[in-house]
Formats: sequence, structure tokens, C-alpha cells
Amino acid sequence: MNNTYIQTPHYQPKWYLIDASRQNLGRLSTYIATLLKGKNNSTYTPYVNPKVYIIIVNAKDINITGQKKYQKVYRRHSGKPGELKTESFIHLNKRIPSRIIENCIKGMLPKGNLGRELFRQLKVYSDHNHPHSVQKPEIIILN
Repeated sequence: MNNTYIQTPHYQPKWYLIDASRQNLGRLSTYIATLLKGKNNSTYTPYVNPKVYIIIVNAKDINITGQKKYQKVYRRHSGKPGELKTESFIHLNKRIPSRIIENCIKGMLPKGNLGRELFRQLKVYSDHNHPHSVQKPEIIILN
């Protein structure tokens, strides 16, 4: 009889720091979602949280290609009739620049309990200051 190996989550938390200035939104988001899910590890298991924390700084300087800067619309709804709010990329980038990256990455994570848990491990800041220097994050430089 064959035994199935089930990996137990005994990871030491790993912290990464990524500078989002002049990075393309989609390419950066897919890389971060892959890191959060742990797909870069040799011990990847789809239902296990790899305990990876990611800090993103300079979210206000994110790059978006083509005409999406003028055409992209972000929507939110309170649940009440007539309460649909729409906002363009430019206005949302002025108001809450971290929300753009958060929305993009959240859509790439699994839906359900694990996806919500992974999303809580993402920290996005609009400028270069962040309160996580005590964790000594590993700096990732993207091209």
C-alpha cells in the first residue's frame, strides 16, 4: 500500500522587500502572487501557506502600459441599491496608490480561506517608508 506524503507547515516566516517604482503593474503582480503562493519553492503544496511576507514600497510610482491609464476603471459597491462607485486609474493613484496593486494581486490569489490568509501577508506602502525594518526583509531587485 502506498502512503501519501502530506507536508506539514513548519516554515520560518520569510520577508521580502520589493520596490515598485517604474515596474509594470501586471508583471510585478504575477511575480508577487507567485512568491506569496510559494510556487518558487521546491516543496510547493497548493493548500499550504508558505509564510512569505512581502513589503511593496513606492506604489505611487507604478507603471501601466498603453492607454490603460485613461481607460481603466475601478469599481466598488456597498451592497445598497444605487451605491456603485467608479473611479479612474489616475484618480485612484492620486488618492490611494496602494489600492491599485492590492486589487491586482488579490485577483491572482486563490479564492477562499487560503487566498484571504495570503493577502494578509502582503503589505503595500505608497512611499519608501515602512515599519517592517525589524524583520530584516530580503531586498528583491526586479529588472
